[in-house]
Parts: sequence; structure tokens; C-alpha cells
Amino acid sequence: MLCTFLVSCKDQSNNQRNQDENDVPATTAENSNTNATKTILCFGDSITAGYGLDSTDDAYPAVLQSKIDALGLGYTMVNSGVSGETSAGGRSRIEWILNQDIAIFILELGANDGLRGLPFSQTQTNLQDIIDAVKQKDPNTIIILAGMELPPNMGPDYTTEFRTMYASLAKQNNLPFIPFLLKDVGGIPELNQNDGIHPTVEGHKIVANTVWEVLKPLLGS
Repeated sequence: MLCTFLVSCKDQSNNQRNQDENDVPATTAENSNTNATKTILCFGDSITAGYGLDSTDDAYPAVLQSKIDALGLGYTMVNSGVSGETSAGGRSRIEWILNQDIAIFILELGANDGLRGLPFSQTQTNLQDIIDAVKQKDPNTIIILAGMELPPNMGPDYTTEFRTMYASLAKQNNLPFIPFLLKDVGGIPELNQNDGIHPTVEGHKIVANTVWEVLKPLLGS
């Protein structure tokens, strides 16, 4: 099922890309703390965007906002996910995204590159460029890197190199790291929508918990 999930992701997400790119790419999660002075920005593709959900209020960034609000922490989640986004697409829009002050930047891109069979070195370069741009804008911004995995039909060498790419980027840049964003969700039918690709509301809650394990220690109390 994980294979079906990832192989189909490219076609499903691309059908929405043109519409999504006409929307505002960065939206503040509902129920955020209106007095918050620090921004956490989720920069990703259809998973971050909450593709197929009735509302982005159910996507994992909004679930994280609820966790933050419950603890009374002064952070506002901003969802900057675009369905079908590639690492090159993310690199092309990063300068515009950085027109705001960002305390924590969650980088979730690359899966669509892998599904296209692009050279992993190209993806790595694009992700590094995004990391460099964020650091150049503000060296104090904390960057969390969220990794993805590819189905075995992409070939053992490519899938291994792809997985290793994220770990290498995290190590080289000393970044907090989520090895697999869809841990305990990818390939599990009841946690994915009818397309077998994108998480359901319950799936997004699990994704949020996976991110929370890395994010929470960075927020203080």
C-alpha cells in the first residue's frame, strides 16, 4: 500500500497544482493565538496543504496549532503547502515566503521529485538552496527537515540514496530531523483517503504527533 500511496501521488497532486498556485500559498491556521509574536511555517507539498480534506483546519499544521494553544505557547502556525510542489518549485518561491519573520521553518519537500525519478543530487541541491536562503534571511530561524520515502519499484539504489539524502542534509546542516513524515500512516488504508495517497483527518493527527515529537522540545514552556 505504501507503494500505491507514493506512485499515485504525482498524478493526483498535479491535478490540483494550477488551482492551488492561484490561492494564497501561506495561510495561518485557525484558532491561533492572536497575540503570538513568533511564526512556525510549514513549507511543503500536498501533505502539508491538506489535499482532499474538507478544511485545512484538519491538516497537520492546524492540529499542531491546537497543541500549541493548549499549552499557551506564543506561536502561530502558517501553512505554506502547495499540492504538487517539487523541490525546484519550493526554491522558486522561497524568497517570497521569507518576506515574513519566521522562528521555526518546517521543510517538507522532495517526494514529488522522487516520483518523477529526478536525480537525487538535484533534489538535494534544491533543498540545500532553500535551507541556505532561510539561514541567510535569519540565522536564528530553526529549520526542521521532514524526510520522505519512496516505493520499492523505484529501485533499491535510488530509494536508498533518496532516504540517505535527507539524513545527510540534516547532519550537514545540523538540523532537527523527522526521518519519515508519514510514519505509521503511509500505506495504511484506514488512515488514508479513497485515493490511497493522502492522509485522512485521523491520519493527519498521527502526522502531527510525529512532527510534535521533534517540534515540542524547541518551543520552550
